[in-house]
Formats: sequence, C-alpha cells, structure tokens
Amino acid sequence: MLSLIEGISNIGAITKLKTLGKRTLGFYVFTTTIAVSLGLGASLMLPAWQPLTQAVPLADGTSLIESEAASGGAIAAKMLQMALVNPVAAIANGNLLAIVVFSFMIGISLLIALPQQHVLFEVIRGLNKGINTLVSGIIRLSPLAIFAIILEFSIGGSETLFSQLALFALLVFGLTMLHGLVVLPSLAKLITGISIRTLFKGITAPLAMAFATSSSAATLPLSMKSAEELGVTPATSSVVLPLGSVMNMDGTALFEGVAAIFLAQLFGVDLTTTGLIMIFVMAMVSSIGAPGMPSGSMSGMQLVLLAAGIPLEAIAILLIIERPLDTFRTAVNVEGDIIAALVIDKWQK
Repeated sequence: MLSLIEGISNIGAITKLKTLGKRTLGFYVFTTTIAVSLGLGASLMLPAWQPLTQAVPLADGTSLIESEAASGGAIAAKMLQMALVNPVAAIANGNLLAIVVFSFMIGISLLIALPQQHVLFEVIRGLNKGINTLVSGIIRLSPLAIFAIILEFSIGGSETLFSQLALFALLVFGLTMLHGLVVLPSLAKLITGISIRTLFKGITAPLAMAFATSSSAATLPLSMKSAEELGVTPATSSVVLPLGSVMNMDGTALFEGVAAIFLAQLFGVDLTTTGLIMIFVMAMVSSIGAPGMPSGSMSGMQLVLLAAGIPLEAIAILLIIERPLDTFRTAVNVEGDIIAALVIDKWQK
C-alpha cells in the first residue's frame, strides 16, 4: 500500500498517472496474451494425453467453488466484492486487489489535495523504506520454510498417471523457460536496448527469491531494488512493480492454459472452438486475479476448468505436481514485472 501511494506521489502530475497506468496495463495484457497463446498452441500441437480410467478422489474437507461462479457476471461481482472492502481488513487478510484499489484512491486524492513537497509524502516514503527493510530481513528465512513445505506434497494415482504427470511437468517447464529466457528478454532487448546479459545479471537476486518463496508479493522489495539499479526511476518502479505482483502472472497464465488442455484430455472432454476460447479468456482473467503467494493460481484454475466444462475433481491431479512447478513460474512472473518496469520507464522518458 505504501509503495503504491509513494509511487503515485512521485509521479507529480495526475495526467502522467493516466498515461503510466494505460501503458502498464497494456503491456501486462500483451505479455500475458503471448504466454497463454504459447501454452495453448504447444499443447494442441502435441499428441493427446491418455484418458484416465477412473477419477482421482478428493481429500477430505476439500471444497470446490460452485459452477455458477464461472459466469462473467459472477467473476465481475466477485472482483468488486474483493476490491471494495474495508482497507484495514484488506491489509489484515492480505487482500491485494483491495489494497491496490484503496492505494490508488488515496494516492490520487493526496496528489490532488496536497502540494508535491508536502511533509506527508516524506512520511510515507520513510515508512515504506522501513517496512521494506523489515520484510527483507524476514524473507531471508523463507527458503528453509519453503523447502520443508515441498517435502510434504504426496504422490498418488496410477503409474500411467504419474508418467503423464512427469511429461506434463516437463512440458510446462519447457514452455515456461521459453517464455522467460527467450520471449520476455527479446521484448526487453527490442524495446529498451538492454543486453540480455546485463538484464539477467541485474535480476538474479529477485529471480532467486521468487524461486525460493513462490511468492511475487514477497519478492517485491528485491524487485524494486533491482529495477532501480537497472536505471528504472522510482516513480515508475513503485507503481508498475506492485501492480505487477498482483496482476501480471505470465507463468501462471501459461500453466493454466496447458493444464486445462491436459486435464480435458485426461477426462475425455471434447474441447470445441468455444471451449478453447473460454480457456484462453479465463486463463488471462484468473491469472490477473491470482494472489501473489504460493499456489495462488489454484483458485483461478477452478474457474478455467468450469468455463471449459472440465470436472473440478481434476484439481486433485494438479495438486500432486503444482508446488514444484510454482517455483519456476513465479520466477517468470517476477521477471515479467521487472521487464515491464524497464519498458514502461523507457516509454515514460
């Protein structure tokens, strides 16, 4: 919250905020579209997966969302319900969407009401710097904690299912690396002129943290530091990167597209052109609303399955292999945020 408010105050003019916001959203939608298209295209060109002979049982206490929740109106209503809540409750519950909405509202209001050099903006900058220092110290312990969590995930299902899951994981890994090592760096090189070597040298630390924590939100302080070391102005990075940790999930969108095709073929669901379009649209929408935390994409994955008519029991299959894959796609998500900051800053200048 403080980071977004500081970023808005650093912009200096309300007209520049409008331009920055349009460019940021446009670039995020563009890269997410590429990621989903890459995942769906590769999945459809490969041979179909072998259908299951029996469904994988769900664990006790597992709750699935209702089928009505996949409609466009329900999704819009749900996002409004998440966004328009008490800001204190949003911070306490980690509701990032509501935090972003409130931060923009209060930031724009302060920018209109107060002079740019007002002491309140200095207080916000000081608090933001202090909190970032605190969080940076805490997350030094996160690799140990995440390693312990990964050890707990269990392997189930038949031998055929396990072999297909291994191939599925390999496919997702390969496509994620293609997007992260070729597509995104090429965009950065083409638009900003930065060399790929300089880019990866500058973002090594946040990528390592994203891989260890599987959380783009926890990696945000490092991402902002790395972006500014690469020459991104604080006015740009403090707006683009917090937004990216909430709504720019290229790796997540790619995973959901590939997973939907994989599960549809396992469960014998015949995907029509309409079904493929629904998967494409819902993968983009659900990735934008996915929380920047470990396994945050699983809530959105249910919407993708419902939209395509795939049984929700398929979630049980994904949970077997999802956690290891989450580490790689989170790193790509963070990489996309930093490259977006470089590109948007270039356009702003």
